[in-house]
Amino acid sequence: MRFSLQAVGDSALKVNFSGDVSPELNAEIRGFCMKLEAAAIAGVVEWVPAFDSVTIYYEPHKIRFKEIAEKVSNLRDISWHEKRGTSRIFHVPVVYGGENGPALERVASFNQLDVSDVVDIHQKPDYLVYMLGFLPGFPYLGGLDKKIATPRLEEPRKSMAAGSVGIAHEQTGIYPVESPGGWNIIGKTPLPLFDKSAEDAFLFHAGDRIRFYCVSEREFEQITEQVETGQFEIQMDKGG
Repeated sequence: MRFSLQAVGDSALKVNFSGDVSPELNAEIRGFCMKLEAAAIAGVVEWVPAFDSVTIYYEPHKIRFKEIAEKVSNLRDISWHEKRGTSRIFHVPVVYGGENGPALERVASFNQLDVSDVVDIHQKPDYLVYMLGFLPGFPYLGGLDKKIATPRLEEPRKSMAAGSVGIAHEQTGIYPVESPGGWNIIGKTPLPLFDKSAEDAFLFHAGDRIRFYCVSEREFEQITEQVETGQFEIQMDKGG
């Protein structure tokens, strides 16, 4: 496990990992986070994994930078493979096109494909959740087929509805809350990704996988009603 340490202000430490962004590097970062959790370093408040780094926030009146840097460095020598957890695969319903996917035709036109081809291609991969950001619970997903990769909109839309499924370059993602944004929205899911009143506010976490499947507008409305009444159970499998 190769990484370097960097001070971020007076209350954070950034761990920068070596290597290109990939599922293997993501697994390494998740393993590091597991070791960090097991270490239970006094004074550490939280940590935030990203594509190639983990930022650790700590209380400087409880632990100094030199001390936390030493403890974090020592994690290199601890084996994490035995503690590696089983990944989760979420099956996420999406209604594609129409008012819920206003950029679907743009994606098809840019890639010289039929709309139906874009929908089919988008559903094929199991997407890896690399990280959460720029909104609470927004999953950055890796694994998009380059056949449907599309640049961001030149002018961001003023409002993207919660549940909007979009494409930006070679990534796909889901807006957890209403927000302005420049991603190409190709569909919408009725599933809530962020619930601040829940014990675990986020539906997805880094390391999870997402498998999209197409539903009709009628099915979308039915699922929406079931979600609102607490009757819908998202299908979730255990991966390796």
